Amino acid sequence: MIQSEPRAGCGVAMMRGGKILLMRRLTAPEAGHWGIAGGKIDLFETAAQAARREIAEELGVRVSAERLLCFVDQIDRAAGTHWVSPVFIDEDFTGEAVNLEPHKHADLGWYDPANPPRPLTVAAAAAIDALAKRL
Repeated sequence: MIQSEPRAGCGVAMMRGGKILLMRRLTAPEAGHWGIAGGKIDLFETAAQAARREIAEELGVRVSAERLLCFVDQIDRAAGTHWVSPVFIDEDFTGEAVNLEPHKHADLGWYDPANPPRPLTVAAAAAIDALAKRL
């Protein structure tokens, strides 16, 4: 189904000890790709509120979602989709990340941004690129 306008999503690059948390997606879009935690922004929800909600639902941790790392335009003309997503960075989240949505994500792990698993989602690739530019 072709979208009539862009949709809004959000993500969080969660960092610990210089490593980024990545999850392998089981569902479209980008099934089989490794991505950061996040999801769609609901109507009348700020991007930061959505990021905090999505990460709590997916991983059971609390993030601040206050520092913007990058902005992603995910355009797939063949699929007829266009998502825009701010990606926040959080190096001081609360809790231990656990896969609470095993029907959506198969694997979860901490990876060196210089050597992540492949393939990456568009958002994860943008986040890792933005992290490299910060160093």
